[in-house]
Amino acid sequence: MGRARKLPTRDELRVWREFVETTEALRTTLAARLQHDSGLSRSDYAVLLALSEATGHRLRSSELAARIGWERSRLSHHLNRMERRHLIRREECAVDSRGAEVVLESVGAEAFHAATVPHLRAVRELFVDALTTDQLAAAAQIAAALRTHLTRPAPPPDPD
Repeated sequence: MGRARKLPTRDELRVWREFVETTEALRTTLAARLQHDSGLSRSDYAVLLALSEATGHRLRSSELAARIGWERSRLSHHLNRMERRHLIRREECAVDSRGAEVVLESVGAEAFHAATVPHLRAVRELFVDALTTDQLAAAAQIAAALRTHLTRPAPPPDPD
C-alpha cells in the first residue's frame, strides 16, 4: 500500500487561505477599477493585451486561448461579445481555412491604450505601494517557485 500524502498543517492552511483570499480581493478590486475607469472587463483587457503584443495584432483563436489560459469555448463566447462592440474581429486564417484569427480592431486598440495607464496606476497603488522592496522581491520569488512547481510533470501515483 502506498503511503498517504501528508496534509497541510493548521498553520499552512492559514497561510494558504490568507494567500487565496487576499489574491482574490486584489483581483476583484483591480477588475472593478478597470471597469470603472475604462469600461473594460478583466477578460476584455486580457484579450486586448494578448492581441496588442502579438505580431500584426492577430492570433489564431487556439493560440489566444492558450496565451490567456482559457478554454476555447469560453474564449469563443467572450469574443462574440467583444466583436459586437467592435473591439476585435475574426477572420479566416489565410494559411489554414479550418481556423480563425482574432484581429485587434482600432476601437479595441484605442480602448486598450486608454485603459492601460489607469490600470497600471491601480496596480501600483494596490499592489506595489503596499509592499516594501524586499517584499516585492519575495513575492517575485514565490510566484516563480509556484509557477515552476505547477509546470513540473506530476509524479506517478504510488503503487498500491
